[in-house]
Amino acid sequence: MAASTVTSKGQITIPKEVRDDLGLETGSSVLFVKMSDGSYRLVARTGQMKDLAGILHRPGRRPLTIDEINDGIAEAAAESARQGLPSAGR
Repeated sequence: MAASTVTSKGQITIPKEVRDDLGLETGSSVLFVKMSDGSYRLVARTGQMKDLAGILHRPGRRPLTIDEINDGIAEAAAESARQGLPSAGR
């Protein structure tokens, strides 16, 4: 397991083994993502936006309209809210 120490300025050195595994080079960006359990995940930002082109493409499926996307988001948010509420009688 790789480890590092925080300096008085709040900086850390990412161990070489970790940099190599994540493909980090000088100037690379990393994100510190807070997880639901309170821990953090370090995510390497080594790609470019153009690398994402086509990753959601489903052959034979037509692209969704903005309205369809917004409706899907609203439905998912409503479902999430319903799951977070206790049912009647509890």
